[in-house]
Amino acid sequence: MKKLLITALTSLVLSACSVLPEQKPQLDLGDFAVGHNIVVAPNPYMGPGSREATADELIEAVQGALASRLDPYEGDKIYNLGVSVDGYVLADVGVPVVLSPKSALIIHITIWDDAAGEKLNEEAHQIAVLEDLNAKTIIGSGLFSTGDQQLRVLSRKVALKVEEWLEENNEWFGVEPVEIAEDIIEEES
Repeated sequence: MKKLLITALTSLVLSACSVLPEQKPQLDLGDFAVGHNIVVAPNPYMGPGSREATADELIEAVQGALASRLDPYEGDKIYNLGVSVDGYVLADVGVPVVLSPKSALIIHITIWDDAAGEKLNEEAHQIAVLEDLNAKTIIGSGLFSTGDQQLRVLSRKVALKVEEWLEENNEWFGVEPVEIAEDIIEEES
């Protein structure tokens, strides 16, 4: 019992220390500015142990999270996002610890250069996120959160992952790649 209490308290402290998505600083995305933020959910797969969500609910949550995270970028060029919500699990109430499904969200994204009218990534990029591990999710987030709350959290995580993916490819937005001098590499060896 004492070990369980210590584990639960540690998880709560660690989850309280994490930075909220809204508090994370902007990344270096050069001339990036969002034009269209188009999200579709033509045939989203509902995973096992999930609560049901409509296509409209999935679209609204993902589109809103992307807008909240990416609209503040005020670069000089317009880029359009095309996102497909392909799968989700919104953890339902299960048997705590034994059968407690974890929430997840899977999307595919394509980015377009608006002026050039062309895709920047030939194949859609897949992003999958899972709910954070904390005291509530170990026991089962379905016991503590509604499907809407879980979807909001997952959508924010997706938006952060999209932003990170854009930064990984920031040469699309006019950011010069950083070259590491060979003499620095040799000094570290």
